[in-house]
Amino acid sequence: MAQRFIQLSDVSEILDISATQAYALVRSGELAAIKVGGRGQWRVEATELENYIQRMYSETKTFVAAHPFGAPTESAENSS
Repeated sequence: MAQRFIQLSDVSEILDISATQAYALVRSGELAAIKVGGRGQWRVEATELENYIQRMYSETKTFVAAHPFGAPTESAENSS
């Protein structure tokens, strides 16, 4: 059976970010998580992590479409 919940340390490894950045994603609400146990350890459901990754792909695609590579920058346009 696949693991349902992932520790933040594993989330940071999967996303190749620091543990602090993973914690910030959870605290900001960008990445849904729960606190479990008496010490309140954070856990991210595997499906939530996958949803976050897919959302980032979509946002990146939108950003790239709005800012095509090699397009003139605003400052270059204003200096003409």
